[in-house]
This record gives sequence, structure tokens and C-alpha cells, in this order.
Amino acid sequence: MTLINDFMSLIYPRRCEACGELMLRHEKYICSYCVISLPKSNYHKRPDNELYQTFWGRIPFMDALSFFVFEKSGRVQRILHNIKYQEQKELAFHLGKIYTQELLKDKFSLGYDMIVPIPLHKKKLKLRGYNQSEWFAMGIAEESKVEMNTEIMVRVNETSTQTKKKKYERWENVQGIFQVTKKEEVKGKHILLVDDVITTGATLEAAWTSFKDIEDVKISVASIAFAARGY
Repeated sequence: MTLINDFMSLIYPRRCEACGELMLRHEKYICSYCVISLPKSNYHKRPDNELYQTFWGRIPFMDALSFFVFEKSGRVQRILHNIKYQEQKELAFHLGKIYTQELLKDKFSLGYDMIVPIPLHKKKLKLRGYNQSEWFAMGIAEESKVEMNTEIMVRVNETSTQTKKKKYERWENVQGIFQVTKKEEVKGKHILLVDDVITTGATLEAAWTSFKDIEDVKISVASIAFAARGY
């Protein structure tokens, strides 16, 4: 089997999804160098971190977490591009697992009752074939043993892409797009909302709005990357 794998590697060389360099046999999706050197946020060590501050005065999130800090034209952008546009959903799942492993290693409490990925509109989901945020959330759920629910919140309106919009336009573009379908099931629960990349926070604010009037609900957020200076 090893000889077959080595032969296949010669024909179809495996490259790191972050830097593009050839990977060693034991490496998976991301090379060891990138695993160590990618710009990790470590926001779980700083409760009042930059992502948390993005929502100050607007949303009372409990935890504001992100695996990476986004870097323009860098390796994190390449990872996000490969996940979203190159059908690398398994990469998102892998990142969810290793991020959770790091959180648990640092004794960070993942005492959430439910993990809810930010949903895509059914038309976009059909077009793309998968929800990258859901695959990242699946990795978190598998490692943390916290239930993931993809039916509690739905996207009721289709929106245009946020990528080239200014801050107010992003906020305006997502107002009223989410709906919680089973409010009784989240009463008194601590929900972890999971997105792929956070910029202005407009999408998460819209998601929070759909939960805010539910009795005793608490919301935290997590993402693959936080793009404080735009995406």
C-alpha cells in the first residue's frame, strides 16, 4: 500500500492548501510548517479581543472566537478560497477539528448546548453543493461532542455577495434574512453560531437578531477567520 501511495503521489502530488508546497506523506491538507506558522488569533485567550470588540454596543455575545486572522493575499485567503470555490469542504471539516483540539488543549470551555452553522439560502446551497460554514461546524461538533443543528435557523431571503460591499451596504444586505424555526428548543440554551469568515459582523448580527427575543438564550460565535480590515 505504501508503494502504491508513493507512486500515486508522483502522478498526483499533494500540495498544502495554504502555501501550495508539496506535502510529506504524514501531512494532511496543510503542511506542518503552515500548521505552526499560520496567523492564529488566539482569541480564546483574550475574552475582550478584536472580534469581540467589533460587536461592542450592538450584540452581547458571550464568546467571540476565530481560528485565524485574515491576511490579504496570504495563506489564510488561499485556504478560504479553496474551501469556498474549489470544493474543498473536507478542508473546512479538518480545520474545525484541529481548531477544537487546540481549544481543548488550552482548557477552553466548550460548554455550548448547540452548534448552529450560518445557513446558505437553498438556491445558493443547490448551486454550490455544500455549506462551507456547516463543514467547519461539523469538525467542531465532532471533536467537542456538542450537538450540531442545521434546522433551528434558516435563511429565508437570498442576498447578493458581501465581498465588495461597504460596511453599511453589508448591514443593509442581510437585514431580516434569518429565521429561527423552533424557538422552544433553544430557550435557555447557549448557542455557538459558526461562520466561515467574519468581516463587519453584519451577517452574525442578522443571525443574532433572529434569536434575541427568545427567553434566556445566550449566543457565542466562531469562524475560520476574522478579516478585521476587509475581505
